[in-house]
This record gives sequence, structure tokens and C-alpha cells, in this order.
Amino acid sequence: MEHVSAAATTDAQGIVTGWSEGARSLTGRTAEEVVGRPARELLAEDPPDRAVAELAGTVVLRHRDGSAVPLVLRAHPLLGADGVPNGYVITEQPADRETSLAGLAFEQASVSMSVFDTRQRYARLNETACRVMGVPEEALLGRPFPETVEDAEHSRGFLSNLRQVAESGRPVRYESFTGAPSLNREHAWSIEMWPVRDASGKVTGTALAALDSTEQYWARQRLALLNEAAAGIGTTLDVVRTAEELVELLVPGYADFASVDLLDWVLGADEPPTALDGQVLLRRVAHGSATEGTPEAAVRLGEAEVYPGYSPPARALRAGRAVLGQAGEPDFMRWVAERNARAPEGRSHRRGVHSMLAVPLRARGTTLGVAVAVRIAHPDDYGDDDVVLAEELASRAAVCVDNARRFARERTTALALQHTLLPRGLPGQAAVEVAHRYLPSGSLAGIGGDWFDVIPLSGSRVALVVGDVVGHGIPSSATMGRLCTAVRTLADVDLPPDELLTHLDDLVTHLAGDDSGDSEDEVAELGATCLYAVYDPVSRRLTLASAGHPPPALLLPDGTARLVPLAAGPPLGVGGLPFEATDLELPEGAVVALYTDGLVEDRDRDVDHATDELCRALTAHVGTLDALCDTVLKAVLPEEPSDDVALLLARTRALGADRVATWDVTPDPAHVAVTRQAATEQLTAWGLDEAAFVTELVVSELVTNAIRYGEPPIQLRLIRDQTLICEVSDGSSTSPHLRRAHAFDEGGRGLLLVAQLTQRWGSRQTGSGKTIWAEQSLTPDL
Repeated sequence: MEHVSAAATTDAQGIVTGWSEGARSLTGRTAEEVVGRPARELLAEDPPDRAVAELAGTVVLRHRDGSAVPLVLRAHPLLGADGVPNGYVITEQPADRETSLAGLAFEQASVSMSVFDTRQRYARLNETACRVMGVPEEALLGRPFPETVEDAEHSRGFLSNLRQVAESGRPVRYESFTGAPSLNREHAWSIEMWPVRDASGKVTGTALAALDSTEQYWARQRLALLNEAAAGIGTTLDVVRTAEELVELLVPGYADFASVDLLDWVLGADEPPTALDGQVLLRRVAHGSATEGTPEAAVRLGEAEVYPGYSPPARALRAGRAVLGQAGEPDFMRWVAERNARAPEGRSHRRGVHSMLAVPLRARGTTLGVAVAVRIAHPDDYGDDDVVLAEELASRAAVCVDNARRFARERTTALALQHTLLPRGLPGQAAVEVAHRYLPSGSLAGIGGDWFDVIPLSGSRVALVVGDVVGHGIPSSATMGRLCTAVRTLADVDLPPDELLTHLDDLVTHLAGDDSGDSEDEVAELGATCLYAVYDPVSRRLTLASAGHPPPALLLPDGTARLVPLAAGPPLGVGGLPFEATDLELPEGAVVALYTDGLVEDRDRDVDHATDELCRALTAHVGTLDALCDTVLKAVLPEEPSDDVALLLARTRALGADRVATWDVTPDPAHVAVTRQAATEQLTAWGLDEAAFVTELVVSELVTNAIRYGEPPIQLRLIRDQTLICEVSDGSSTSPHLRRAHAFDEGGRGLLLVAQLTQRWGSRQTGSGKTIWAEQSLTPDL
């Protein structure tokens, strides 16, 4: 039918003054019904923020029979003698959508195409879009998009993009994975939206084209799953956790239900069986479901299950390759029926299973178990591409399970040692963030004597210790325990690293002499190496000394890593040679890696090459220090380490000037009050007024003692850390002693008062004298 052009005129107030025959044909309203009425009354909805007489773009008129009529209008102003519009001619002249070449191309396009007005109402759809929506075009025209779809996240995202294009005038391209009203499964869509402009360049609508890219989507998903497996499987050295990571990777994207069953020897210390014939005994270590409660599981976690020879898992183990099962196959249906017969009442969900994959877990030529993936709600059966993907995932997971099995055996051997001699929990402190690993040797020589420690010191400093006792077995473990205790005792005295190692060297010599009758060979056998480092977050200086121990590695914030140049010194127990301290300033965020020689020394490789691998591993981009520990061990540690390995990572922090206040004190008792007032004002600036009373007493007593009994220069320092630390330094090396004053003594009560009012106190020797310190808790008593 030939289309008749529609036109109407209005005055400046929006009152209809003229009505054409074409307008009557479009709306069903005669001129007698319209002329003299406001044009706004003809609209299905009020236009926002503009006069009806100035309408331009897509609008929806109300037909006389009540239906909606979307139109593209153009307003032409009628100017008076003064140049001001006193009316408008409004026209509608659409192209012949049925016969124009562009119209035919739009209608017959193989992609879904739609046009919306600027208020997200349907103005045009092609045949493909109507098939996707499941309704004819007439049922959608003029209706806002939200009314035609369910209220879901993907619908809200689609609407948001429509609005963005209409408001910004810029095209948008994005991908969505969702269903459609007429489709029985979800599809992937590549959607492009662009603005539609009139001759003047004004945005009058939004057009879109949606391409079904489901096949490409699943190909990308399979590739992404492989990439995710490389990073997500084997993050820990735990067999069960590794199996759980495989299940978490498969469910729900790849399978509705997945399980991992392992042969019993994998979880113990037995050797693998020589052959797998007939039925197979497997133990369930992990399973997961897209449905809460895992109703598909016929076997509980930790339980053993005998799989008959015809079952897909047993067939996969015997064949050494993936077995694909589909609904309708005799063996598959027989196995599903047997599972349902033994499932708890009301949990026979396997009746909905239509496809499954059973894949053996094989690593280094040894079969460890089997992984099973099942599809229930997922509409597609597993195919050849899925088999290839499953075998690749299983291969990666099997290597991780085997690695975890090896390390689990080693951890079990060292469990008693870790619980009795090594630190059970590192103390809280603010100087460094720490992470550690201790892996005992799995060799026949037995447990060695590697150890590490983190010791809080005064002034917010921290000591980092790592050591290695020569030999293996009970004597080495006993010596390790003695050295751990000795280092903590000497650290409490606050000795510099080189002096501490000197005292520790004497102790090892005495211990070896007592145990061996002064035999020099026995002394060397019970020797040890040790690295002792002290980090000060205020000065950001690291002071360290080594007794025959490998130098630490240093990772700087710029991503470079290197070994710290360090004079190694003789091993502990040799005696007679001095130890030399090294001092360096570190930027905040630097990572110091302390380790024992088991990490880098192995008979099959060069030490320099291993330390280079260590430095490269430290530069890996991982989120946490714990993850970096695992990365270093995986990259540097030999497959079967012949010695114990201790690794301690410490990331440095810094206490800035806003948390430290320092004053030089005039050695005159008259200036004590001035110093005390300065400290009180600093506490007020820090918001620690509640600590002012105790701090005044502590500052007054320590400064007075320094003036009275010490030597210049005298300095007061306050540090706001997890505790409030008050330090007074002077040039005298004489340490104070706590004593109890008699009833008639005029003095002697100051330090006793300090000890009672503070959390702890003490003194340490410095290069120019001594420092007396006291700590107050900033946590109110409950």
C-alpha cells in the first residue's frame, strides 16, 4: 500500500491548527477531532524537557483505536515578521521500508538488528530479532525495552548501554552471555550499538546488531580454563587442596558435578601398585556441585569406594585415557542405575545425568586416581573438544597432586619437630611483614637442624634469624633447640649482630666439648651456621652478620633482586675468628630473603646458578609474601631436596617522621620540665592524651637519671608504634639497675616506678653510650 505523507501545523503554544489526510491515515483521527486541541494530547507519553511544538525525532502517538504509533517527526518553524516562530509545520516522511534496498537488507539480515528511540522504546526490528524475541514486531513497537524482558542483570546491562549511547552519542561494543525469550539455552552475543542521527546531527535513536558468537565463546572459554588451571591448581603443597582446586575449576562452568578419587597409596606412604585389573578401590578426596549440598554425590568425602570394572572411572584407569559416557549407552546406564540404587533416599539426581567424562590422573608415568565430570542441567553433551581439554586439565592437576603428595610425606616426617622446636606463631610487630616455609628432608639421613626466628626488639626493631646445624638426627635437633633458645636470650640483651654471634660461637664450642670430650672432629661435626639481622624501621637500616651462612637475597621495590654482599665469617663452633657486621639502608617495601643452604645447594647443580634462580623467582609478580614463598620453593627447590630447607621472607616497613619525635636534652635539671612539656604536647598532637600522665612520669624519671648519672649528649625519643615507646640515650655505657629502696631512702624508686607503670622496659648499648627505653600499651585494659 502506498504510504501517504503526514503533516500537521501548530501555533506557538502547541495547539493544532492544521491536519493533513496523511495524518488522519496514520492516527485514525479526523481534522475535526484534532484541530484546536493541544498536540500533547495526541502523544502516548509526555516528551521530556521540550515543547510539543518543537518535537523532532522519534515519538509515539496514540492511535484512535488505542494502539501506539511510533513516528520520526521533523518540526519546521514558521517565522513572523519579527523573526520569531509563531507556529510549526510538523511532517513525517518515512522511506518505504518494504521495497527500499536498505529496508530489504535490514529485514533479511542474518544478525539480530533493532532500532530504539532515545527513550529506549522499540522503533524497528528485523526478522532475526523477532525470532530471537519470540514475538512479532507489532507486539514490541513503541514499548520500552524493560517491559519486554525479565528483570535480570544482563537485561539491566543491556538497558544501561542503550542509555549510554543515546546520551553520549558514542557507539558501544560489548559481549554478553545470556539467553533470549525464544531460545532454550544461553548464547554468547557480540553486540554493537551506535547512535542514529538526523540531518542536523542530532541523536534521534539507537541502533544495534547482535551476532551469535557461541562457538567462538566456548573456544575462548576452554583456552581461559587452561590458563586458569596453570595459575589456580597447585597453589599449595597439599594433596586434598589440589584436588579441590581442580573441582572448583570444573564446576559450574564445565560440569554440573565433578569429583576426584585417588588410589589409597597416594594418601599414605606405600608404593604404587604394579597393575590395575578388574574392580578398583578409590578414595573420594574432593567433589563439588552446581547445586547446594552436592546431592549428586553417592560417596562421602574420605570414604573408599569399589568401582566395578565396567564403570567409566575403572575403564579410564585401565586404559590410561579419558572415557566418554553418554545417556543411552549400556555401560553408562548400568553404572548410573547402580549409583542411584545406593544413593540416599531423595538424592537420586543422577537420573538426570546425560553426559560424563572420566579422566585418569597420571603424573611421571604413574596413575594416581581419576577425575569425573558430569553434566545434568547443562544442555550440551561432552564432545571431542571437551575430551582433549579434560585430559590436559587432568595432566596438569596430576603433576600438582604428585608434587603435593611428595611434600606431604616430607611435612609428616617433620611435624613433631615443627611443633616442638620451631616458632608456632610469629610475634606481632610493625617493623616487617613476614612469611616463612620450613620443609624437612625426606632422605634416609633423617631430620636436620634448620631453624628460623623473628624476635621483636626494643625501639620497634626486629631481629631476623636463620640457622642450620650440621648433620641430621636427634643430636642435630637437640642442638637446634639449644641454639634457638640461646639466640632469643642474647637478643633480649640487645647485642649487635657481630657480638651476638661471638657469644653464640662460644656456646656451640662448649656444647660440642661437653658432648664429645673435646675432640676437634666432634666439635666440627656439631657445628652450625647462622645469620642474624636487625632491622630498624625508624632509620630503615638493616645490620646483619653471618657465621658461615649463605648471604640473604634482597628484592627492591623497583623489581630488581640481588644477593647482599656479606662477609660470611667462620661457622659456629670453629672459634678463634671474628665476625664482621654489614650495615645497609633499605627502602620501604624491600623484601629480604633469608634461607638455609638446602634451598640452593644440591650435588647435581651449581650454587651460583641456584642463587640466580632465587633472585629471578623473587621478582615474580604475586599478591602476597605467602604466595612468593611458594613461588620461590617451586622455582628453586630441587625435585627431591637432600637437605632441610628454611625460608624466611621479610618485607620492610618504615616509621615516618610523623610517628617519631626526637629532642636534644640540655644536661641541666632545670630543663626536665621543658622536656616533659614537649613530650606532652607531642602526645596531644598524636591524639594520645590518655597516655600523657604515665609518659610524663617516665620522661621525667629517665631524663633526670640521664642528667644525674649519665654523660652528654642526652636525647629523648618518642615512637608511636603498636605501643608508645619512650627512649632516653646518653653518652655513658653504665647500665641502670632496678632495686627496691628502703623506707628512709630519698631515692632509688624511679626505675621501679617506671617498671610498674609501663608494659616493659630495658636498656641497650649503642656505639656512643646506652639507651634506656620503656613501652606503654596503647590498648585500653578491658
